[in-house]
Amino acid sequence: MKRVEAQKEGVERLREEFEALAADARRLLEVTTEEAGEKAREARQKLAERIESAKGLIGKAEEGLSASLDKAGDYVREKPLQSLGIAAGVGLILGLLLGRK
Repeated sequence: MKRVEAQKEGVERLREEFEALAADARRLLEVTTEEAGEKAREARQKLAERIESAKGLIGKAEEGLSASLDKAGDYVREKPLQSLGIAAGVGLILGLLLGRK
C-alpha cells in the first residue's frame, strides 16, 4: 500500500514539475514576443503547441497510471498469496538474469 501511495506521489510531483516547466516556457514566450522575425515567431508557436500537447499526454499518463495502480492494489488485496507468489517468481527471475555475467 505504501508503494502505491509513493508512486501516486511521484506522479503528482512529475505533474507539478511539468507545470512549473510549462509556466517558465510561457514566461519565456511572453518575454520574447517582442523579438522580431518570422523564425522567432514560428519557434514560439511550435513551443506553445508542444507544451499543450505534452500537457495532454502527461494528463493521460497520470490517469492511466492511477487506474493501473488502483487495479494492482485491488488485486493484491483480493489475492494476497497469489500476489506474493508472483512477486517471488519475478524476483527470482530477475535475480538469475542480473546475476549472470
